[in-house]
Amino acid sequence: MGVAHDPRAIANLMLDEAERLGIKITHLSLQKLLYFAHGMYLVQTKSPLVSGYFEAWELGPVHPSVYRAFKGAGSVPITFRATAQDLLTGERREIQKADDPAVTGLIQQLLNSYGRLSPGRLVDLSHAKKSPWAYVVDKSRTDVALGLRITDANVVERFRHHKVSIGEEPRSGDPSEDTPFA
Repeated sequence: MGVAHDPRAIANLMLDEAERLGIKITHLSLQKLLYFAHGMYLVQTKSPLVSGYFEAWELGPVHPSVYRAFKGAGSVPITFRATAQDLLTGERREIQKADDPAVTGLIQQLLNSYGRLSPGRLVDLSHAKKSPWAYVVDKSRTDVALGLRITDANVVERFRHHKVSIGEEPRSGDPSEDTPFA
């Protein structure tokens, strides 16, 4: 089993690769793409791509630490990279880059397939019937769902549902749909 990466490092890698490919990514799109990368990697390797967890928010899966790192971008394409804060000095520092060629290849594949989809379409994909997000949201209506966390076990079991049931009418991709996360 591999070691899970800092989710902000993978988000930074995704933004670097998107920039290289000429793809502009908003915060909402970044959250969905990171979730899809995590799910693909988890299903393929049986190891998590990123540490921490995703939560089922209104507009789909969200990684809280990536949310905090990029919330300042609002609904416009992200032009900066996440940094870390030294707990002793309070100084900002660069996050160690994720330099695994397999991870970079996965990110490139994901961006080539999904990177140019509108944020609304990515939300629709993340909301697929029987998907990990839908399962957690449905469960929360009848049972306790701690923080609406989407567990890795749930992702492994249900990630395949993202390839079906995405609906005929995707969201418009209107930038105003990018803003609210909760």
